[in-house]
Amino acid sequence: MWKPWKLASWIAVAGLAWSAGYLYNVRYGGELSWLRMMYERKIALASKIEAPRRLLITGGSGAHYTINAGLMEQKLGMPVFNFGLDGPIGLDVILPSILSQVRRGDIVLLIPEYLILWSDDGFGDRSGQFGVAIGQPGLGGVPPKQLAQDLLMLGSPTLRAVTKSSLDLIETGKFTGYYSDPVNEHGDPTAVKQRAGSWWQLPIDKPATPHALKRIKKFREEVEAKGATLVISLPWVYAKTDQKSVSNVKKTAEELAKIAPLIYEKDTLNMKTDSNLFADTHYHLKDNARIIRSLELVEQLKPVIETKR
Repeated sequence: MWKPWKLASWIAVAGLAWSAGYLYNVRYGGELSWLRMMYERKIALASKIEAPRRLLITGGSGAHYTINAGLMEQKLGMPVFNFGLDGPIGLDVILPSILSQVRRGDIVLLIPEYLILWSDDGFGDRSGQFGVAIGQPGLGGVPPKQLAQDLLMLGSPTLRAVTKSSLDLIETGKFTGYYSDPVNEHGDPTAVKQRAGSWWQLPIDKPATPHALKRIKKFREEVEAKGATLVISLPWVYAKTDQKSVSNVKKTAEELAKIAPLIYEKDTLNMKTDSNLFADTHYHLKDNARIIRSLELVEQLKPVIETKR
């Protein structure tokens, strides 16, 4: 005989289990929770900057872990803020997530990693979940089906994540994650990640996809509608410099330059062959390399900034 109270009890148990998983994943402990907290801190810090013009630098972790915004601010004589986030959020979600902070007179510097330029739809593994975590479900146009799946998974921590968090709690008395290190007042990370595995140069197998180019063009229009200016930079990347890779970077540069002013080192195309510059990924830089990269960006940006005075 069917007993409705049994169904209700199962639903209640499932709801409690999902809620516990959601709290871990989104509020405290899970990797997404640290990403959410980093984003919210950056939003809060950027909103406090009172100036007629600012330089906002955005992209994935290939922006977050590659610049020294404080140094750039000193050299440029204007506020500079690091809005770099995380590549798996996806280009279509990263761009609108910072748009609310763009003001008239700002210069927005986009530094997109090739991994997000290669996406055919602009979404990544964390696109839907990130939007939910920051209170903007569906941000960037995440399809309803994907959003529903992502929402369901927010209540289901992985065994690997729970195991890591349990060990963290036992060994350090607190949870930690990739993005749990605090950012400073310029939005810069306060830690350098170290690589444990062996290095290999990243092949640039294809140019930027039509979708990525179309979305960046739309972003330029959105930025200009706010009275601001978009500038794009090729990323520094530890890359293979074979003919195919170089050709794909050149094609990408040609297309990006049609959208907005594009800055990069013309001789190398920002394709670096010295692994000592890089931290734990093909895009993240060590402290000394961040200084070199930042000073290079300053010199490349000066002509663009001068035209906007």
